[in-house]
Amino acid sequence: MVFRLVLGCGTVGRHVVEQLSERDGDGRLLVITDDESVVEALRDESVPARRGDPTDAVTTNQQPDVIFVASDRTDVNRAALEAARRRFPAASIVAYLGGNPTRADRSAFEDRADHVVDAADAIVDEVLDETASPSAETAIELRRQLETIDGRLAVVTHDNPDPDAIASAVALVDVATSVGLEADACYFGDISHQENRAMVNLLDLDLRNLRPEDSLSAYAAFALVDHSRPGVNDQLPEELDVDIVIDHHPPRGPVSASFVDLREHAGATSTVMTEYVDRFSLPFDPATATALLYGIRIDTNDFTREVSPADFRAASILWPHVETSLLEQIEQPTIEGETLETIARAIKNRVQRDSVAVASVGRITNRDALPQAADQLLAMEGVGTTLVFGFRDEMVFLSARSRANDVDLGETLRDAFERIGSAGGHADMAGAQLEIGILGGVDDEDEVDSIVSVVEEVIANRFFEAIDTRPGASVGAYTRTSELLFTRGGEYERGGPP
Repeated sequence: MVFRLVLGCGTVGRHVVEQLSERDGDGRLLVITDDESVVEALRDESVPARRGDPTDAVTTNQQPDVIFVASDRTDVNRAALEAARRRFPAASIVAYLGGNPTRADRSAFEDRADHVVDAADAIVDEVLDETASPSAETAIELRRQLETIDGRLAVVTHDNPDPDAIASAVALVDVATSVGLEADACYFGDISHQENRAMVNLLDLDLRNLRPEDSLSAYAAFALVDHSRPGVNDQLPEELDVDIVIDHHPPRGPVSASFVDLREHAGATSTVMTEYVDRFSLPFDPATATALLYGIRIDTNDFTREVSPADFRAASILWPHVETSLLEQIEQPTIEGETLETIARAIKNRVQRDSVAVASVGRITNRDALPQAADQLLAMEGVGTTLVFGFRDEMVFLSARSRANDVDLGETLRDAFERIGSAGGHADMAGAQLEIGILGGVDDEDEVDSIVSVVEEVIANRFFEAIDTRPGASVGAYTRTSELLFTRGGEYERGGPP
């Protein structure tokens, strides 16, 4: 429950208090003013109010989450602001400038308040946005959660993280550090896409690469960014107790954590983290700001895919702090020969039915080449939806893209493959990974090639059938084959699929 303290209650403050008391039935509110008539009027309206000096820092011993400095007089508000900041350093303070501020007053307000409201602004709406909006409350709740952690925090991305996940993890580490908490940005897998590696290297981002065999005992708490469930697209134990989840993807299953912020309307988790850094009134580190902006641009395809007003607001906040020269270098890395070969194999091996193209690229060492190949197929004339997949060790990785209005790729991949692996994503871009357990016990290369050929057929047909039977039909013809092939220890008859 959020506790809001109002110091002084002039004309603006009175309007705000009235609307806060109507909007905020679950929160606590206390008004402290030296005007006895205002106190009596508020009490008559069942608004908690107390007569006292708003400039006296010890007027209340309760710890407020949000403070609104709301007298009509600039000098009173400045004194109240200075006292409140000394007394409650962790509180979020919104301060009204009053009617006649000097340049020195403005400077003092900017230095001490988290948000300053000018008389020329749309006052009541702005104050309510800053003191009662969901984003303000979630920032308060996040601070509370971070302050309860006793020990080191692991901020974990999904496997093989993309720019949005990397930037979000780095930003949450910055937020945690601001409240005195030690934290690491962590990931499993590899950062193999050339642009992602360029981002990490050029911005000198501090990341820890975890291995499945690594002990997690050094961490007292865990946060997930850009995904929401341990053991699903990361290599954490499924039963792990998670403290914080911040994501923008729609969850496929229950999300369990002490603090959960799922913003499905946001185009990127980096958008959400930009808001948190801003709400915490932290100075934007240029490297973090550049990473966040790049994360937003990648996940929204330069503000053309599933973009929201929040994404544009975040970009406008970040832009003054971005290292534009480094951003240009990140966006123009050298493309490796292997990536070009993967794209060429996808074009050569594609199977197309109507506007849907599916391609196996065979064995891969760099899974980040798959989404680039899927994008290239999508650029071909007559193609509206693509799926590209490749094999590495005992895993098959899939990447899909679509510009068709009647296709939801996230749901399509889940319908086709979730029973035999993990899958998910957005309507126009999604991915999956499947374990081919049968390959672990096969040494003969010809037999491996035979199994791979069957798997390729299974994957293609499951995807085509999921497209044809949308929304959400299960695939029947290949269910038994899939369950045997994609299960460690499953049996495989030498002559072909069972």
